[in-house]
Amino acid sequence: MKITDIETFLVPPRWLFLKVSTDEGVVGWGEPVVEGRAETVRAAVREMADLVRGQDPLRIEEHWQMLRRSGFYRGGPVLSSALAGYDQALWDIAGKVRGVPVHELLGGPVRDRIRVYSWVGGDRPQGIREAVRGQVDRGFTAVKMNACGPMDAIATPADVDGVLERAHEARDVLGPDRGLAIDFHGRVSPAMAKRLLPRLEEVQPLFVEEPILPELPASVLKSVVDSSPVPIATGERLYSRWEFKPVLDAGIAVAQPDPSHAGGISELRRIASLAEIYGASIAPHCPLGPISLAASVQVAFATPNFLIQEQSLNLHYNAGSELTGYLADTSPFAFVDGQLARPTGAGLGIEIDEDAVRRAAEAGHAWRSPVWRHEDGSLAEW
Repeated sequence: MKITDIETFLVPPRWLFLKVSTDEGVVGWGEPVVEGRAETVRAAVREMADLVRGQDPLRIEEHWQMLRRSGFYRGGPVLSSALAGYDQALWDIAGKVRGVPVHELLGGPVRDRIRVYSWVGGDRPQGIREAVRGQVDRGFTAVKMNACGPMDAIATPADVDGVLERAHEARDVLGPDRGLAIDFHGRVSPAMAKRLLPRLEEVQPLFVEEPILPELPASVLKSVVDSSPVPIATGERLYSRWEFKPVLDAGIAVAQPDPSHAGGISELRRIASLAEIYGASIAPHCPLGPISLAASVQVAFATPNFLIQEQSLNLHYNAGSELTGYLADTSPFAFVDGQLARPTGAGLGIEIDEDAVRRAAEAGHAWRSPVWRHEDGSLAEW
């Protein structure tokens, strides 16, 4: 079997899909994208095509090494995301050729169901109770919310109290039997993280995500972890096991590699194994489309230290193009009581509606990350 064709599809709301075709008619799908930089990643995917076209798609690790290491300059969000899309597509092909789900090729399932969580807002004071109640009514047993909007390096007591008030509102609706994750989104300085984290223990978060910017030294992260009585999670902006080791050394409780950013299924699996050494869990970051989620789910079912899965159903970014909109069969993403049953379909376990993808790609998208500013006009972290 040989790889014959590489195609990319820029589809709303902010996704990029990759189709890898073979001379035997078996195709694989991947989702290589950086939110707000889809065209940039698309260029990297096209540059890498010469390395895989004409090659055997079943040599997945060989292709991973080639796409990662054949360039003198490696890693980072763009190149790692392009690599991730290829890796997902090749695993999809491998599962289809053998007639089994990818998790069977990763050693087989270690669980029958995985827990998933859903998003609510949180960065604005209005509507928290209603949003959380809506997710509970849909059957979800865990939600994640933003801690705040733009926050000064040393915030006011009112800003701190606002974070706590919103967290308590969410906890009041969730009760003691459901999970509440709180995402700082790198908007908070180390000083404010150390002030906020002990007070957030009152709502017993499942975890607090990205309390500080990922580019800060691991020693700074360690000081935040050491000051925190709640579990710390991070990793959506880390792209390899080499980048995860320092944050695991710093003592995080939950690693959050993204299946479309951190080198795909192959590297996600390795990051999970690395985290296991530290007694840390993984909760893969995944606010993207159906292919990315399908890839992440396959890893989750074969990973002992998996904790919970993010997904983008009803996410506000998806206006006009829902998570299941490009699927010929939506049943693989039927969330029941906040859980997802083990997929049985071959490969990634989903069937892409290629006609819908091609129609959507005619319009494409130009999604960009929001730009936030502080009251004084200076740039704020989004």
